[in-house]
Amino acid sequence: METLQFRFESGSRPLAGTPQLVGVVGSGNLEVLIEPAQLGGACEIEVRTAAVGFGATWEAVMADFHARWQLADARISINDMGATPAVVGLRLDQAVESLTGGTP
Repeated sequence: METLQFRFESGSRPLAGTPQLVGVVGSGNLEVLIEPAQLGGACEIEVRTAAVGFGATWEAVMADFHARWQLADARISINDMGATPAVVGLRLDQAVESLTGGTP
């Protein structure tokens, strides 16, 4: 297992609401927990993954996600069992949409 940490400082969309969990890690996929947090406008993402050595890929997917949503005061936890980048992006979008009801 590998744990990766990402922090984005420049969010413009503060997150509010009840924490949401989407996906199922037991299916060989991944789960995403998203929750509001007092982070001074930042968005923090922690990834726990069984696919060791893909840090650069995760960084690119997280940067794309942040550019799309611009979340602020958000904490995201991802438990991954080898999902593809497309599935990761889909689950992240699903998590945000469950809280905001909107689109990027």
